Amino acid sequence: MELRCDRLWLYLLGGAILVFLAAPSVVVAVTSFSDSQFLTFPPETWSLRWYHAYADSIEWRAATFTSLKVAFLTTLIATPAGTAAAYSLRMLGTRFSGAVQAIYTMPMVVPVILIGISLFFMFARIGLNTTVTGVVLAHSMLAVPFVVITVGSGLANYDFAQETAARSLGAYRLKAFLTITLPQIRVPVITGALFAFLTSFDEVIVAIFISGGDSETLPRRMFTALREQIDPTIAAISTCLIIITGGILLAVQAFGFSGKRSRS
Repeated sequence: MELRCDRLWLYLLGGAILVFLAAPSVVVAVTSFSDSQFLTFPPETWSLRWYHAYADSIEWRAATFTSLKVAFLTTLIATPAGTAAAYSLRMLGTRFSGAVQAIYTMPMVVPVILIGISLFFMFARIGLNTTVTGVVLAHSMLAVPFVVITVGSGLANYDFAQETAARSLGAYRLKAFLTITLPQIRVPVITGALFAFLTSFDEVIVAIFISGGDSETLPRRMFTALREQIDPTIAAISTCLIIITGGILLAVQAFGFSGKRSRS
């Protein structure tokens, strides 16, 4: 009975923290269904007016398409790059792997605003500002550390004797990796790819510095719109982003659970 009481206060505390974290998202979602010209909570009249405004706006649709394209291209670059980096760290051994991994994960430590300023000046010299290529490269730099960490955790439990056996039978390293290792770490790789997509799709700080015009992403346009005027369309778009982000996180959890079941 005493053990249950100890767990009860822990559950209550965890539930209170969850409610505190989820409350702003709930407010935004409820506000998005208001028919008012201004942000009101709770809504006096319920309507899908601002969702229709989002769908009918050429500018918002263009920004959404750009964000999806950039996130997809970022995933295509960051996933193989991060997987190769994690594999090389595992092959490197314990002597230098810590220092190299610190370099790989540096974009997660350095404040994003400093990264945005540095990329702005660097891309200005080579003409990549306000281009989709520049945004993709910048987002790939931010997404690679997530792939490295995720795939690295999968490789930590992998038995490389299988790949060594394949190479001893004549398979070169790349073929052994693609046919033996990669199928067995596919769950961490897919999880890392989802994290890379989410990192790019939700990123706004770096996009403020280097995107614009035809390369303007959806989060950047939302930031600009909020600075100019408070448009309830932002609440509708934010709700859509919350749903997409939540779906991706659920997919990550599902892949992680399936990976645990397959290993067991």
